[in-house]
Amino acid sequence: MRALIRGAGDIATGIALRLYRAGFAVFMTDLEKPTAIRRTVCFSEAIRLGSCQVEDVTGRLARDAAEAEACAARGEIPVLIDPEAACKTSLRPDVLVDAILAKRNLGTTLHDAPAVIAVGPGFTAGVDCHAVVETMRGHYLGRVIWSGSALPNTAIPGLIGGFAGERVLRAPADGEFHPLLEIGAQVHAGDVAGTVAGKPVVCQISGVLRGILPAGTAVFAGMKSGDVDPRCEEAHCYCASDKALAVGGGVLEAALHLTGVLRGHIV
Repeated sequence: MRALIRGAGDIATGIALRLYRAGFAVFMTDLEKPTAIRRTVCFSEAIRLGSCQVEDVTGRLARDAAEAEACAARGEIPVLIDPEAACKTSLRPDVLVDAILAKRNLGTTLHDAPAVIAVGPGFTAGVDCHAVVETMRGHYLGRVIWSGSALPNTAIPGLIGGFAGERVLRAPADGEFHPLLEIGAQVHAGDVAGTVAGKPVVCQISGVLRGILPAGTAVFAGMKSGDVDPRCEEAHCYCASDKALAVGGGVLEAALHLTGVLRGHIV
């Protein structure tokens, strides 16, 4: 079976890993200039670099559906520059997953594939998708919702190591982002991780720099530009997060159910 994932950021990548390791042929789409923060665990990096590896899986930029098919046949995950997921017409996926995490529906419909699964708020199961998977950290993380919607967006990052909003680095102005540190760097509160229009992007807490935008990314004031993990485990920078894999597990459950695999037959 084949799955097409809209989005190739860190949550989408956790979903891709779960589906790929369960035997799906996985295809992904994203913007021409992705804005993923945790770039070391995002298949969207294939767009910027041509190819990338997350854990033991290779992602590769594909120029069109034919090239994507060839990548998948080699056991890779193709990533297309196709934010509208127009390639679904050619690829004909059994499962389409909207993992853009835009907090609203950017065009996914029930008719995009035999099984349509949406991730996070902005969707209603039974209306614009067949199932929704919860992304809010806590008791319901990764749960499949068959009727209704995910919990509403609070705009407050999840609690990690005792910190929530303090973990996030935000652009101080509109302009072009210039990182001064690399992912994996140990930082202290007050350190400058980058600049925008000559203004510093300052770390509010100590920890390890788990994510940061690449040089030259266009940002606006307040835009998320980096992430500091107070647990200080550098290894966490190079593997999918607990949240990404939990959401991926929910997507896998929904995909297997909707395609009939869990009932011993394909529908």
